[in-house]
Amino acid sequence: MSKSRSTGQLVIAAMVIVLVILHQDNWMWDNDTLVAGFMPITLLYHAGISLAAGITWFTAIKIAWPTELDAQTEPKTGADK
Repeated sequence: MSKSRSTGQLVIAAMVIVLVILHQDNWMWDNDTLVAGFMPITLLYHAGISLAAGITWFTAIKIAWPTELDAQTEPKTGADK
């Protein structure tokens, strides 16, 4: 395992931990504020958390995905046989 992948995995783990902590939004349940006149603030908050989760997993794929797994699953073409 290379040092850069190890660092990348730590960054991803930290991002996931931050998302888990931010997901616990007990302080907003009684807030009736509407954003743009129609969306409850808590729904907007969870939409933001969902976008952040998507960005986190995209980053995980780009930074920490083990490339040797991809090499094992690539199908052989006619030239490789």
